[in-house]
Amino acid sequence: MYVIQFLSLWLIPMVIACILLHGTYKRVPTYEAFVEGGKEGIQIAFSLIPYLVGMLVAVSVFRASGALDFFISYMKPFIVPLGLPPEVVPLALIRPISGTASLGIVTDLIATYGPDSFIGRLASTIQGSTETTLYVLTVYFGAVGIRKMGDALKVGLLADLISFVVSFFIVLWMFGE
Repeated sequence: MYVIQFLSLWLIPMVIACILLHGTYKRVPTYEAFVEGGKEGIQIAFSLIPYLVGMLVAVSVFRASGALDFFISYMKPFIVPLGLPPEVVPLALIRPISGTASLGIVTDLIATYGPDSFIGRLASTIQGSTETTLYVLTVYFGAVGIRKMGDALKVGLLADLISFVVSFFIVLWMFGE
């Protein structure tokens, strides 16, 4: 236990120190390189803002329009017999789009059903094992100018689906219903 605490406390500063020492050894102006990297980081952050706003608006419209509730009510007869709680379906649909919106859904589920409930555990597992695929593709691919993202989209969404299904079975296996 003490080894893990020691490592977690000192690992990042040691990695930074090693990078700085290596840069100094190679005669790289480390401070100037750091400042240049900071400038590039700010430029990238500003270039991401339009994509972020677009994704947040799309998620808000999807939720506020009632399309999400309609889809869930349509899916209910198919998922309830499988033992899948319909309450987590919004999380499965929103998680690939927005991490913030999905975190809000998880927070609501945990507040409503409790952290030790099947729904709370399932929501937490889904949140931790899936990715914000559409967000990543839109923001990061858009920021670097990649326009052809069809294969990345297919693979990312397939990975999200597999993560959702595996999360359900692992939580079912570990905690039961």
